[in-house]
Amino acid sequence: MVTFGEDTIIISTGKSRQKREAIIPRYDALNEVLARIPKRSPVILTSTKKAPWKQNGLNTMFWRAKERNGMLERDLHFHDLRGTAATNFYNSGLYARIIAEIMAWEEYTVEKIIRRHMGRNSATKEMIKQLNQSRLTS
Repeated sequence: MVTFGEDTIIISTGKSRQKREAIIPRYDALNEVLARIPKRSPVILTSTKKAPWKQNGLNTMFWRAKERNGMLERDLHFHDLRGTAATNFYNSGLYARIIAEIMAWEEYTVEKIIRRHMGRNSATKEMIKQLNQSRLTS
């Protein structure tokens, strides 16, 4: 189930039998994307025939996007986008706890994904950035 609020989009996750919720903040860039989506029905993701996407619709569109961008040979899956999103949230300065709330994950899952997606060099650069910022505010 998906609920749209003024500041959030809340999605009950299927794996938890709807007991866990992903809480997606409606920040400016997301609101701009939502505003560009054609309003064909109350459902956001619809086909050109104005019907809601079928259960595998998102996966189909992901594979079509890979094909359009010449990326079929790459080992990329739709769920990889969640790890990329978590890494981008982390690089934007969000704490693991907040990312876990957004993604409906446990904190240790976020930390594991951050370690996997961020190489040692990225982690070192982030550490230097934080230390330099800390010095400026002290």
